[in-house]
Amino acid sequence: MIKNFAKMLRAEFSGYNASKLIKDLLAGLTVAAVALPLALAFGVASGATAASGLVTAIIAGIVISALSGASFQISGPTGAMSAVLIGIASTVGLNGVFWVCFIAGILLLVCGIFKMGGLVKLIPRPVITGFTSGIAVIIALGQVDNFFGTASEGESAIAKLISYGTLGFKPHLWTVILGLIVVAIMIIWPKKWNARVPSSLVGIIVATVIYVIFRFDGVATVGEIPKTLFLSERLSFSGFSFDMLKTLISPALTVAALGMIESLLCGASASRMKNEPFDANIELIGQGIGNVLLPFFGGVPATAAIARTSVAIKSGAQTRLTGIFHALWLLAAMFLLGNVMALVPMPALAGVLMVTAWRMNEWHAIKYIFKKKFIGAILQFLITMIATVVFDLTIAIIIGIIFSLMVFVKNAAHLEAASAEVSRERLLARGELGAGHDNSVVVYVTGDVFFANIGKLTAKLDTLSGYDEIIISLRGVPDIDITSVETLGEYADEFAKCGKRIIFCGMSDTVKKVFGKSGILGDGHGASACATIDSVLLDNTVCVEQIPVTK
Repeated sequence: MIKNFAKMLRAEFSGYNASKLIKDLLAGLTVAAVALPLALAFGVASGATAASGLVTAIIAGIVISALSGASFQISGPTGAMSAVLIGIASTVGLNGVFWVCFIAGILLLVCGIFKMGGLVKLIPRPVITGFTSGIAVIIALGQVDNFFGTASEGESAIAKLISYGTLGFKPHLWTVILGLIVVAIMIIWPKKWNARVPSSLVGIIVATVIYVIFRFDGVATVGEIPKTLFLSERLSFSGFSFDMLKTLISPALTVAALGMIESLLCGASASRMKNEPFDANIELIGQGIGNVLLPFFGGVPATAAIARTSVAIKSGAQTRLTGIFHALWLLAAMFLLGNVMALVPMPALAGVLMVTAWRMNEWHAIKYIFKKKFIGAILQFLITMIATVVFDLTIAIIIGIIFSLMVFVKNAAHLEAASAEVSRERLLARGELGAGHDNSVVVYVTGDVFFANIGKLTAKLDTLSGYDEIIISLRGVPDIDITSVETLGEYADEFAKCGKRIIFCGMSDTVKKVFGKSGILGDGHGASACATIDSVLLDNTVCVEQIPVTK
């Protein structure tokens, strides 16, 4: 893996010159403009602080970009991760979040070392779309207080929403107005301008200027932005115990799973966008190292972010230095604009997150599965989305995958068995029929045959008991399990007792191997086998293909 990483760097920086350096610097500046408001917003949304989000973007931008599995990945705090962390923070506290980040980093590192990057491919797309939408709902619900200037209680987003029934819901006028201004700007801001100046940054600037001029009472602001990378609240070893570790394992698995999914999906998508290779396992190692280091600075868990990554590519990023430069631009902003950022109204950040939550839904995919009425995909999407909101990401993914497997088994159990009587007159007229096939029928089987659907095939055979010879074509059967073979063997033996016979033909190598292991063919059994239907009908007696018994 180290050799692969070195080879990747040599290819990436081959022919690097001043022109490419300038492109990386400018692309980094553009990405920083997009990342700045999001870093502040996601820091607050995760249950930490705006400063924690900014530090996360800076450290992740330097460390993970340098160690990434591709030249284009931009990492930092994300909306999906924030939605997960807010629940963790309310349960185990901010120091618990730091420990979760540290443990999740180790898990990601282990996954990369053991080359588990391909696991994300096992998650069906509707499941991913479902939990993305579920996370969007959690983000939106989690920002209700900041957007409306209200107060709620509870650990989860739904619990906070329910608490308004007892606490009351009394929006603060100027808070709502500032939030709506940001939402309006982000909606009407022209896309062609957004490539140069992000709408989220414009919205926050406008809202901040309005607040500074009028100083509305009751409007919360971000507060002090420390001019240091080592925040006062960071990973502490005091009070840590094995009992605490047991409590943190489950949320750490959730964070690691989300980090893997987001980073690898982002890498796969951006790889197609830039037409460059992407090494999933190296990416996991980079993400792991970055997340192990982040809590020591006071940062929260980070992942690769598709929005910032796509901005980097569209802005002309040449190498991974774009990610590093974007972090350095953010660092400069922390020191030069810290006093200004402290005055950013909280409803402005909430407005950014509300729009972000709406946009992070994969609307094209959702529209497609509903418009085409793919019932299985629709159920996978809805079940995963609801489970994400009600439970957590790990449980939601498990539920989604289990349901997907149930859908797969249901679809795989679909078996077709059509029959056609052998027409003696037609075949004799063409000289294509041998002797001994006076009362024969051919059964064409299509689909995998296994314990869940073998009953459908035997039911079909029951309707053909009046024939003396049943030729079963397995050419359309990719695979068959031993239960089904044994059932068919028992059926053939019963037929043989009545002076009838069953002949199997058209078996693939895979199917033939299972038949060979079962030993149901040949002497002492009622079943026989032949290569094709034609070879059965042209033979004067019975064509028997000897399949060796294997163990």
